Amino acid sequence: MLTNIRHINVTEYHKMAEMGIFHPEERLELLSGQIIKMPAKGTAHEAAITRIQRILNQRLGDQVLIRTQSPITLDDFSEPEPDVAVVKTNVLDYEDHHPQPSEVFLVIEVADSSLKYDREVKSLAYAQSGIIDYWVLDVNGRKLYVDRNPHIAGYQSQSILGENLTISPLAFPECEITIRDFLKKV
Repeated sequence: MLTNIRHINVTEYHKMAEMGIFHPEERLELLSGQIIKMPAKGTAHEAAITRIQRILNQRLGDQVLIRTQSPITLDDFSEPEPDVAVVKTNVLDYEDHHPQPSEVFLVIEVADSSLKYDREVKSLAYAQSGIIDYWVLDVNGRKLYVDRNPHIAGYQSQSILGENLTISPLAFPECEITIRDFLKKV
């Protein structure tokens, strides 16, 4: 393990952005103190995010706020931008801070080219911060990976659901969703 790596914290990351160090069109996120360059958004990826957002808005309405590709602050060194985050409503619409794990009901990542990264690196970061419900929609494999019961070593409950199965967010068991509805019609 390298010991001469200096990790960036969230405050430093924000200052770097404010100073214009990053190109405005650059897609970045901070994870475990490292600035990660995100892949370009493909059409299948964007379409899946749109479907997920529409379905969750229809089913959950004003009970929650659905944020897409917006930051959540996991800890002092991680501020990822999940594809979809279902968070508690906030009177200021999070004008004074990004949602923190205690304010997050569900995180969903859409994977077309990022499945391994989302399943391994991001999953561990979300588990270590206490995100209770983490889903990865595999648009190519047409399945949903569901991680629950977070622990410092990773999620203790992991399952893979085929497109014909249904799921409900832990915080909203009455909100039943067929996984196929998140995917491209075939």
